Amino acid sequence: MREEREATAGGPRPGGRDGAGAGETAGGVAEFRLPDLGEGLTGAEIVRWLVEVGDRVAVDQPVVEVETAKAQVEVPTPYAGTVAERFGAPGEEVEVGAPLIRVTAAARPHGAAAVPDPRPGSLEPGPGGGSGSGGGGGPESDPGSGPVLVGYGTRGPAAPARPTPAAARGPAAGKPAAGAPAAGGRAPGAGRADGEPRVAVVSPLVRRLAREAGLDLRHIAGSGPGGLILRADVEAAREAARGAAHEPGRDAARETARGPGRETARAGAPGAAPGAAGEAVRDSRDGETRVPLRGVRGAAAEKLTRAHAEIPAATCWLDADATGLLAARESTGLPLLALLARITLAALARHPELNATVDTAARVLVRHPHVHLGLAAQTERGLLVPVLREADTLSLPRLAEETRRLTRAARGGGLGPAELTGSTFTLNNYGNLGVDGSAPLLNHPEAGMLGVGRIAAKPWAHQGQLALRQVVQLTLTFDHRALDGAQAAAFLRAVAERVEQPLLLLGDF
Repeated sequence: MREEREATAGGPRPGGRDGAGAGETAGGVAEFRLPDLGEGLTGAEIVRWLVEVGDRVAVDQPVVEVETAKAQVEVPTPYAGTVAERFGAPGEEVEVGAPLIRVTAAARPHGAAAVPDPRPGSLEPGPGGGSGSGGGGGPESDPGSGPVLVGYGTRGPAAPARPTPAAARGPAAGKPAAGAPAAGGRAPGAGRADGEPRVAVVSPLVRRLAREAGLDLRHIAGSGPGGLILRADVEAAREAARGAAHEPGRDAARETARGPGRETARAGAPGAAPGAAGEAVRDSRDGETRVPLRGVRGAAAEKLTRAHAEIPAATCWLDADATGLLAARESTGLPLLALLARITLAALARHPELNATVDTAARVLVRHPHVHLGLAAQTERGLLVPVLREADTLSLPRLAEETRRLTRAARGGGLGPAELTGSTFTLNNYGNLGVDGSAPLLNHPEAGMLGVGRIAAKPWAHQGQLALRQVVQLTLTFDHRALDGAQAAAFLRAVAERVEQPLLLLGDF
């Protein structure tokens, strides 16, 4: 059967990373393969399918949700048509370049004008749909939409001559057309096996904005062509939800806008295989529960094992009076994490030896020109480290804005691989877990990690008197190959000084 399916699709498929993304077309059938998700990733695990065989799909419509070692993302198809075949079940690993789905050509309604194919032999791919293209939709593309995956861009503005999915979809051979939606409309349950309404095609940016705002796209009316949900529609719904928070009945309105929770929907997704996406599997023979180390947790396990095996790490710690830091937070309204990030950057500016990595193969110490600050965050999917790129160049208000965005997106599952890799130093605020101190493992291959414990009232010698002050324990784990204990201690003292006297930050930048 496998050989027959491949022959129908036009011969063997190209493999490897060079063949990733949009596949070859033959006989009106296109094969879409798992694209290169970036950051050197070689594969992903299927979490859940977003379409069924027989569904109509449009360009840039997400068809499957996958989890890589870095993030959980929805993969959009560059083809429009009908899903003829899916490859893989939830829980299965798929290599880059392996097929995901096959799509047959979309039928045009009688009398509709033909739309020229962007490339010879293509099956209605979107802009940048080729396997080697990283471009967007040209000069007239939506400026708010950017590429979501490495290998092809997002869809540009809908062409007026292109038929809407509802109008283009005709009755399948041998099947009645009962229940088909009217032209230009969307019927509940159309294209979804679980009876949920299909969301009009939206760009990855729009999906991310809705996810971060906690909005359910199924409950947002699109103002674009054919009911397309635009960025302005999501922003308007977000403002409406904020306004409802001050009105009676706000809880009910908020739940209506958000719809079912993301995790609830995943848990109840049809067709989920036992043990899929890291679910625990109970062994009936001995009562043990076995949890697969996959996805984020599996990647973390490998990285921590490597850090422990390769890096000769040492730890030092120091208590500091954080009473002034808490006062600065109250007076400025800035989040504590942003102030701690600024303090960390100020100390790194004076001790750049910690913003480094050791190249073991070349036997050299690499000091980085900019600080890509990692922010350790505990999420339902495990420990993630979103990265603030060139954090040393950001103003304090901008730093506060970015720390809020990254931590919120990390907990909501809205970060891509590019935002979870490449840090040069990590700030670990484990105090929000209710502990005083820790000796964390380094985030390989970094040379340092600053840990911040909980801030608690303790007796402290203040201005020659014993007083009750807000005290925090600071911890520095460092690569002893990159620096000595004296340098590590100097860095930690620089951090403590700014925790105790936040006004010093004004002289640092």
